[in-house]
Amino acid sequence: MSPAPTTSAGPASSGIPPSSLPTSTVTENDTQPSSSSKANDLLPRYLTNDTSRTGYDPSIQWWMNYFKILTGQITPEGVEHYREDRYKANEARDCARCEADRDWLFQNSPVIRFLREKVANLNGVLDETNVVCRRCPSRIVVIPGTKDKGEEDRIEVARQGGGFSPDHGILLCANEMRNRGHLEDTLAHEMVHAWDHLRWKVDWFGEKSLRHAACTEIRASMLSGECRWTRESIVRGNWTLTQQFQNCVRMRAIQSVMARPTCKDDVHATKVVNEVWDSCFADKRPFEEIYR
Repeated sequence: MSPAPTTSAGPASSGIPPSSLPTSTVTENDTQPSSSSKANDLLPRYLTNDTSRTGYDPSIQWWMNYFKILTGQITPEGVEHYREDRYKANEARDCARCEADRDWLFQNSPVIRFLREKVANLNGVLDETNVVCRRCPSRIVVIPGTKDKGEEDRIEVARQGGGFSPDHGILLCANEMRNRGHLEDTLAHEMVHAWDHLRWKVDWFGEKSLRHAACTEIRASMLSGECRWTRESIVRGNWTLTQQFQNCVRMRAIQSVMARPTCKDDVHATKVVNEVWDSCFADKRPFEEIYR
């Protein structure tokens, strides 16, 4: 593994209402759309900030925009643009903190030290040269609705916490890390992917089958600690009396499989995850049990 990893993660949905979407304009020269333009209408498009639409003005001081957010003068889409600009401004600080936490975890975290040792047993190396901290830009995506079914366009904000590349290593998204515990969960998740790749040579992009991707995502969510009860209930506000852990693992695996280019939709992702669920959820290697 060499430095500079590529990124991989699934989209995170945002609660931006369809009514805040920009409307399309039609000129006098517009003609009946061709088949290629109709196909393009079905593709996601990325939104850039328009102050007249969102209320967010990047030319004024950040605290003035923050006050406008508190008083409801900026739309949910504008809040996302504001967040992204603050990430850019704080990039050096966030990366320095991420690197310090990464180094501390390499030395002191039992789960990180254990996974690092198991990766080394398979002739892999994970250290500061290929576990890197970077700012990961988010993307505000407009997902077209099916007009024939009366569906409106919707907005999703695509974010990621990290990623694994078999050719480069592990990426930690410094701007998305809330604290050292969050970074520990993210790093453990990606290290499970690294161990799986060295052990089985995973088909990451689903070129032959999405089952490999589904299985390693189930295992990474299960073993990293990101689905433990406190993380789900306190941090994410998701809790139930039964099957909470299993539901979390399944949901996160489905979201990750959906990000693969060969996955058609959520129905396809759910079908693949269900096909491998029993065997992959029972596989705790390289651990003996679920410790986090």
